[in-house]
This record gives sequence, C-alpha cells and structure tokens, in this order.
Amino acid sequence: QVQLVESGGGLVQPGGSLRLSCAASGSISRFNNMGWYRQALGKQRELVSTITSGAETNFADSVKGRFTISRENVKNTVYLRMNSLKPEDTAVYYCYLRASARDHWGQGTQVTVSS
Repeated sequence: QVQLVESGGGLVQPGGSLRLSCAASGSISRFNNMGWYRQALGKQRELVSTITSGAETNFADSVKGRFTISRENVKNTVYLRMNSLKPEDTAVYYCYLRASARDHWGQGTQVTVSS
C-alpha cells in the first residue's frame, strides 16, 4: 500500500516563502510522476506542479516563475519551493503520485498567505 506524508505547510505573509515536502512509501515503481495539487475553499482541486522520475516538470501558469519542484528518487520524496507567495495561493496542498497507472494522494497540508 502506498502512503504519502506531507509536511511544511503553514501561515506566511504575502511575498514570503514556504517549502512543502512529501515522502512516499510502499511498493512504488521507479517510473512515476509526483507532484502537487491544491484546493482553495469553494473551488475545484487544480494542478500546481508535477515532476517525472526523469525530472521533467510541469507548472500551472499561475505559479510559473515563483514555484520550483524537485525530487529525490532514492527517497521517493518530492519538494515544492514556493516563493513570492500571494493571498490567492491560499489552499490545501495535496501531494500526488502516479505509478503503475494508479493515482495516490496525501492527506493535504494547509497553506495560508495572509498579513
């Protein structure tokens, strides 16, 4: 059974930075995609960023130039560095892993951007 454990959320002022981490455990193909989605209150869950095991990345237009994603394949861990945070980045951030044609989700971590 695959488990995803997130950490690093919290409260930050506009313009600040946070780093989210997500560690995956269990039986996981080494060929996989990991990443982050987010869901703001009253809105649908949306893609933030993904990264393949070959380090190909994808970003939502709203975070390009502000967020970076990276991973450590040996640890099955993915990181999301969020800079220049805006109030509209406030949401629950969910870690995501796709492997062997199956999707797995973390429990979510709250990110609040407010002064």
